Amino acid sequence: MDTSQAAAVHSGIRIEVITVIWMLIELVVSISARIVAGSMLLIAFGLDSLIELISGGILLWRLGVESHRGDVERVERAEHTAARIVAIALVLLCAYVLISALYGLIVRAQPESSTLGIGIAAAAVLIMPYLALVKRRVSRRIQSKALAADAVSSITCAYMAGTVLAGLVFNALFEWWWVENIAALVFLIWLLRETWEALNEARSA
Repeated sequence: MDTSQAAAVHSGIRIEVITVIWMLIELVVSISARIVAGSMLLIAFGLDSLIELISGGILLWRLGVESHRGDVERVERAEHTAARIVAIALVLLCAYVLISALYGLIVRAQPESSTLGIGIAAAAVLIMPYLALVKRRVSRRIQSKALAADAVSSITCAYMAGTVLAGLVFNALFEWWWVENIAALVFLIWLLRETWEALNEARSA
């Protein structure tokens, strides 16, 4: 592995370490805010964090294999395993988005205000796009489809956090309780396409 490749792998490891730490924070804060506010949306947001925590952890393992000078066959095997697991994580994210959005529409769930929940969602809107951007950049440099798929998970987290904030704002101003659920279903169209591509790539690998 040349110097440029090694630097890219180490960049990937750093960004995945940040992802794992942030997902742990999101998970703990979302559950805590759910207990305080009684919001189903926040527990769903916590579930999203758990799925992405698993995705980040498997990518950390895959990049660690390459970082420790694993032979080409071992690195490829780790890449294929990571690609399959991350693709499954994306399928779970699709299910999460669909179920939580439909549930919200059916029961006419009102977004429940929580200072803690708003804070963690606002932070995710700022942090996750940056993580996704770096992951995409590194994935191109090391030719990792698994890392590219993990970037999709990060974008999903940012978008869902945005729908949480939008739902709170529009419900407070206009009582449009349905905004976040409709936005989530629209986003699902893009997410399904990305998930399908990730599944095809994992299957071909």
